Amino acid sequence: MLVVLSEEQKAHLGCLPRAGAAALGELARMAVELLRRGAAPRACEAASRKLNVGADTVQRAVEGLTYLLTESSKLMISEVDFQDSIRVLGFADELNKLLLQLYLDHRKEIRSILGELAPKLPSYHSLEWRLDVQLASRSLRQQIKPAVTIKLHLNQNEEQTAQVLQTDPSTLLHLIQQLEQALGEMKTNHCRRIVRNMK
Repeated sequence: MLVVLSEEQKAHLGCLPRAGAAALGELARMAVELLRRGAAPRACEAASRKLNVGADTVQRAVEGLTYLLTESSKLMISEVDFQDSIRVLGFADELNKLLLQLYLDHRKEIRSILGELAPKLPSYHSLEWRLDVQLASRSLRQQIKPAVTIKLHLNQNEEQTAQVLQTDPSTLLHLIQQLEQALGEMKTNHCRRIVRNMK
């Protein structure tokens, strides 16, 4: 699987040959710091003075490098696929090898940073349900109005929360069909490939 770069990202990465091989390590460190701590304008200004290029150029190079490294790490692409992905940039072989080495050195660290940044979603704990049927009211003596009440217990950040939902049986059946269809799609080869690349 290849990382597809837009024209803008190619332009951002296009300034890497001007910065030189020696500066690539510094730019990669800044890219990892950008992921970990966010934007650092002072670091970009210091690097621009050190490299004798504009601060805007350094900022764009770091953003482009961050995108390349994060997408490659997310997809866990192989060395060959990474080289094929950066070949479209038209860099010299020496620079391509340096980029590959940077990717291999920082891949695990970037994946761990991305794992920490991922939102902590609630997980299922238990479910309680009740079927209520209204048989009559003051105005209508013969009516049947069923309702399903569901209490969903969730775990989030080691705390339990409960959500109460109420629906009619036909909507519940439709929801069940949609969930079964989604589970069926997860068994397709396409979805299995996507899930395998996400891990």
